[in-house]
Amino acid sequence: MSGISIVYLVLATLGLMVPWFFNLRFLQQGTFWDFLAATCVNDAACSISADVLIAAVAGCIWIVSEAQRLGMRHRWLWVLLTFSIAFAFAFPLFLFVRERHLRGSELPFGECDRE
Repeated sequence: MSGISIVYLVLATLGLMVPWFFNLRFLQQGTFWDFLAATCVNDAACSISADVLIAAVAGCIWIVSEAQRLGMRHRWLWVLLTFSIAFAFAFPLFLFVRERHLRGSELPFGECDRE
């Protein structure tokens, strides 16, 4: 495994653990709808929420396009992971799988359509 692959995998792990640590803490105090309302509780929260949402949409467009260009299967999975778990998880995980795909290693999410 290359050094960059390890970096992507570490970032994906952090992108899963850190946001969900805070998500679960918040959900102990309120509901999912309270969570959504809190994303725009003030201008700073609205700014960060809008920033991440726009980046996630742009990232998903690139991910689907890149996965299609490379012949990777399950392109829809990255969009699902982005909006159900976290963009901070899905994006570095995609980069990890993409790196493995480019190096010829096969993973469940990175297999080629052309076989």
